[in-house]
Amino acid sequence: MNLYDRNPISLGLLLLFLVACRGGAQVTATAVSPVVPTVDLPTATAVPPTATITTTPALPVSFDGDSAFGFLEAQTDIGPRWPGSPGHSEVRDYISATLTEMGWAVEQQMFDYQGFAAMNIIGRANEGQGDIIILGAHYDTRRLADQTPGAAEAEVPVLGAVDGASGVAVLLELARTLDLDEVPRELWLAFFDVEDNGSGGMPGWDWIAGSTYMAANLAVQPEAAVIVDMIGDADQQLYFEGNSHPGLREGLWQIADDLGYGDVFIPQVKHTMIDDHLPFAWEGIPAVDIIDFDYPYWHTIEDTADKASPISLLRVGHTLEFWLEEHLDSE
Repeated sequence: MNLYDRNPISLGLLLLFLVACRGGAQVTATAVSPVVPTVDLPTATAVPPTATITTTPALPVSFDGDSAFGFLEAQTDIGPRWPGSPGHSEVRDYISATLTEMGWAVEQQMFDYQGFAAMNIIGRANEGQGDIIILGAHYDTRRLADQTPGAAEAEVPVLGAVDGASGVAVLLELARTLDLDEVPRELWLAFFDVEDNGSGGMPGWDWIAGSTYMAANLAVQPEAAVIVDMIGDADQQLYFEGNSHPGLREGLWQIADDLGYGDVFIPQVKHTMIDDHLPFAWEGIPAVDIIDFDYPYWHTIEDTADKASPISLLRVGHTLEFWLEEHLDSE
């Protein structure tokens, strides 16, 4: 946009105009990207030498399904991520580095599990600001695709686009987009190791080892824990889970319904799961499992990114975002 009128005017009028404007023009740039909350300013040559530039603060960014899907694809691009594999080490570094880049305080909680050096990753924000809310997901994938005939015998692993990567993707997108000034709690994003290799995935291993270790070694009593697992299915069906805290579960499903997601957040118990919410429930912490256990590609070689959907990630992420930013104040 031109800053000056290009129509012919007299020299006298031009001088009067310059005198009147000698204080300088003020140009405010407020460009906000829906994906990366940065402000793009004009270059120095785009404004007169006497002009000053001020910026308004970038607006909070809302949860974006496409951005979350990018976090999902970044994990599947690494490859299978079963404990001990090169991909497992790489995804640990990826999660930790991403959280650090976003300004979260990162703890790598090391522990031994049957001789394996396991590691939970915890991102913390709003430390010391009220009770603690934990959002959790597991980041390991299954060593053997034992729901695909012949794959286990051939030692073919699961890529884990939905079973693993989708929950992590929602947490990382929340780390990017949450307006922490509006969250009246201390918030932990917990990424659990060694969750998915029970019942033969790894010889002699059990399920939910990472969350069990974390819950048993808490030095504080969190207010609540919400787990997201297998939530990226394009054909999403999120029923009540039978071992989840009834009051917290109903509240989250009501928020989803209010946001227009009632067709996939179905308030009926269908499955009762051994999942990462159970160790927190055993410690007396209200815990909920948001899970789509009707996913047909569970523990198969077909659990790939094309089976997931940005819209599915959006529904879950938006529900949690609204709960944290808008609902907790009213409780």
